[in-house]
Amino acid sequence: MIESAGLPPVVQATALVSVVFVQAVVLYAGYGVLERIVSPLIDRVANASA
Repeated sequence: MIESAGLPPVVQATALVSVVFVQAVVLYAGYGVLERIVSPLIDRVANASA
């Protein structure tokens, strides 16, 4: 892990907010891709059992 204890608090806070934002974007995109892949499979299974 990168040592940030020596940095000013404003820089630490900005880095933390940036990391959380990047994680949120990656998760949002990842779940969007997963939804596009899985939704047709779920529809097929639901229609086959009906």
